[in-house]
Amino acid sequence: MYQFAAYSLKCILRVFGKLHVYDKQNIPKEGPYVITCTHTGWVDVLYLGITLLPNKIHFMAKKQLFTNKLIGWFLRKFNAFPVDRANPGPSVLKIPSRLLAQGEIVGIFPSGTRIEEQTALKQGAITIAQRSKVPIIPAAYVGPNSFKELFIKRDAYIIFGEPLHISNLKEQRANFTNLLEEKMNTLLQKIQFKN
Repeated sequence: MYQFAAYSLKCILRVFGKLHVYDKQNIPKEGPYVITCTHTGWVDVLYLGITLLPNKIHFMAKKQLFTNKLIGWFLRKFNAFPVDRANPGPSVLKIPSRLLAQGEIVGIFPSGTRIEEQTALKQGAITIAQRSKVPIIPAAYVGPNSFKELFIKRDAYIIFGEPLHISNLKEQRANFTNLLEEKMNTLLQKIQFKN
């Protein structure tokens, strides 16, 4: 289902504008990793997913999106799994850790709507990568962010940064969280310049 829907979506999105991808050589050819991307709407999720084809991404999504049965079913078909950001439990680490142990790719969008949410999500991405001993690939997206904006026929831009390898020292998490934020901000500036 994922592959068929993703390739179909790739064809559909071409109608709305061109997708420009930069520095894709930074994506590992094999093995599990965490990918973090800037996030301002639901469209960036779609573009990131089709950019990494034929690889599949397992997206971390806030649990409120799953309350609607139809939307929840759709999200699960696209490998999304729910997370309670307000009251994070063991699943925040357990599910992505299990997926990474199986050699899968986990996608996290740490640019939350509130500053404290952004910090918590970036720290979560660092913790998950650290526990699973996998790299984080930072990415940035600029382009349409809503159904309405898609019809304006704006091009979309995605850029990938070099892998960030996390040390096993817990006391280094804050430093790596800041480093991840710096890398994502730098990528965003680069992609906005190209736009």
